[in-house]
Amino acid sequence: MMYEQKTKETDRSVVEFIENVESPKKREDAYKLLDIFTETTGYEAKMWGPSIIGFGSYHYKYESGHEGDAPLVGFSPRKAKISLYFATGDTKREELLKDFGKHTTGKACVYINKMADIDVDVLKTLISQSVRFLKETYSIS
Repeated sequence: MMYEQKTKETDRSVVEFIENVESPKKREDAYKLLDIFTETTGYEAKMWGPSIIGFGSYHYKYESGHEGDAPLVGFSPRKAKISLYFATGDTKREELLKDFGKHTTGKACVYINKMADIDVDVLKTLISQSVRFLKETYSIS
């Protein structure tokens, strides 16, 4: 049985998605993140699945044979918190997060409540580092 990838890049409008974020504060933060991620990566924002705003993409393949495409980095302004997606398996991430500000971490995500809680310079470094790590790991042009 082929594993069907849930999160695929779509043609949906990123701005339209942000405009539909209920909280005005979160919407404002989403636009700030959109600017920072776009500027830092040099990639155009694309919707991945229904709620992830991703930048760039890479093709991964696990030893299990499972493979797919994923954004290099991204974010999602979810109801409870804002999820930030960085490279998993990058040891430098932990080091950088020490100076990031108020956040919690999941397996693949870093969660923040609002932009005011974090250091934007550290965010830019986290984004650049993730992109660099993935390019080296997956030999992306």
